[in-house]
Amino acid sequence: MANDTFLRVEGLAKRFPSGKGELTVFDKVDFGIAKGEFVCIIGHSGCGKTTILNVLAGLEQPSAGYVFMDGREVCGPGLERGVVFQGHALMPWLSVMGNVAFAVRSRRPRWNRAKIEAHARRFIELVGLAGAEHKKPAELSGGMKQRVGIARAFAIEPKMLLLDEPFGALDALTRGVIQDELLRIVQATHQTVFMITHDVDEAILLADRILLMSNGPNARIAEVVRNTLPRDRTRLTIHHDPQFYRIRNHLVDFLVHRSKLIQQGTTDASAGGSGGPIEVSPGLDADADGAADGAPPDTMPATPVPKLIAVK
Repeated sequence: MANDTFLRVEGLAKRFPSGKGELTVFDKVDFGIAKGEFVCIIGHSGCGKTTILNVLAGLEQPSAGYVFMDGREVCGPGLERGVVFQGHALMPWLSVMGNVAFAVRSRRPRWNRAKIEAHARRFIELVGLAGAEHKKPAELSGGMKQRVGIARAFAIEPKMLLLDEPFGALDALTRGVIQDELLRIVQATHQTVFMITHDVDEAILLADRILLMSNGPNARIAEVVRNTLPRDRTRLTIHHDPQFYRIRNHLVDFLVHRSKLIQQGTTDASAGGSGGPIEVSPGLDADADGAADGAPPDTMPATPVPKLIAVK
């Protein structure tokens, strides 16, 4: 691992007792995250992604291995890590302001009410909820509730943000809008982020690197994909870059094909120079253009013109 690694995970494993002995969900998980880096993790259900996030949050203890953040071992929950879960997890009796202010008060117990609310309002406005400060969760849409959760996490100004599929339950249009907002906020705050997602396109849009997990049980980080697309990418322009299709095809091929082979032991992921998973940059592989599932490198997929048939 590089010396400038902000978060370091070494030899992480999680085992549970089962009727047939001990079940190893994942084992020998090693990776690092640099300060200000956005990392997504992708893998099939059951490979232990949420368990890894819970260990990073200090909400769950590993069976083996260690997690170090900013030079200190993570042994329990702490306000230096903000978490956004799949559900919004808001307190229904509090308003938008009340939910965000509650988190700020936990982080800054010596601040007076005016200072707490001013700080909370800054992050409420940052997620586009200005004017909704006094609404209760029951008065908000699903997307608005999730924005409150994001504002609450950012408001404590954590050293690291942990996101567990925060947009999974939202419709496609709302999810796209909040993805754009998250990207804008992360770029403005230089926040370090670890995020679970099942959405390949979402990972390519948001992440600097993407961790690929093999299937469970006995899952592990099989490969690390470096996102070589320009950092100022947007949902509206990303598909015009030929790198998008190379990276996307690589991720889909892993999820559909190679992850199963690794689990079965038919093939093995190559180790990197430090003994951890290999890091690849498929976006720079021009030879991948023209693959079966790919689109032309400099154009969007052509939309076929429907054939008109006269009805008699």
